[in-house]
Amino acid sequence: MNTRSMIFTLYGDYIRNYGKKIWIGSLIKLLNEFGHNDQAVRAAISRMNKQGWIQGEKKGNKSYYSLTDRGSRRMDEAANRIFKLKPANWDGNWRMLMYTIPEEIRSIRDELRKELVWSGFGSMSTSCWISPNQLEKQVEDLIEKYQIEEYVDFFIARYEGPHTNAHLVSKSWDLKEINEKYSLFITEWSQKYIIDKGKIQKGSMTDAECFVERTKLVHEYRKFLFIDPALPEELLPDQWLGDHAASLFSEYYKELAEPALRFFESVFKEGNELTNRNENYDALDHPFIKTK
Repeated sequence: MNTRSMIFTLYGDYIRNYGKKIWIGSLIKLLNEFGHNDQAVRAAISRMNKQGWIQGEKKGNKSYYSLTDRGSRRMDEAANRIFKLKPANWDGNWRMLMYTIPEEIRSIRDELRKELVWSGFGSMSTSCWISPNQLEKQVEDLIEKYQIEEYVDFFIARYEGPHTNAHLVSKSWDLKEINEKYSLFITEWSQKYIIDKGKIQKGSMTDAECFVERTKLVHEYRKFLFIDPALPEELLPDQWLGDHAASLFSEYYKELAEPALRFFESVFKEGNELTNRNENYDALDHPFIKTK
């Protein structure tokens, strides 16, 4: 597992709920549980710092790294999507973004495409992206971030044919491929869930092992953020496996939550203040699981 990607997972699932900041020594110790060495962690942190996801500060001889505003927004959005068990209700409208970004700023165009995919947009054609979800704020932020006002047009409209909304979906996303990936996730992680649930009930699984498994679970499940557009139920095919995968993830996550959190806190408190913990955070009754 990529070190930088694992750090994103730890910030999203743990550190964001503890003041959004952690001592590098604690982060290294946590990543050691997955086989990542000190040098790899420091290199990944340096890269994330340069990319604007985190920022560093010194306190005495200790270095701390906290989420930037940009990093916090991305983590909040990811958490909302990861812990959302049911698709949103659809208002029947499509959001359509069209752009003509010149070749001399091709790098911005490439970055924009990645951001659109991550947000859940699908590509109808080279420069035409659509989504049935209410992503107006995300589009506004992207236009401002990349300073591309003069190159884009954004519409909210209904599709009037001559085909169906399902036809638009088939042109813009490969739902069969996504469903196959959900099937593989369910097959692998349902077996792990049964085994680990038995171990936890018998008291034969350590807190550190629960921490590792919970982090791996979130790490694997969050990959669907990059491929699943989170379409409304009306636009999903029959025998869609996304809901099954979400339920499995939720149950497995809650089974591992308490012992995993104990281990995290035991490492975190060595160089950080536990009083920074978000008072609304409850790993046993995650706010997103509870309200969505």
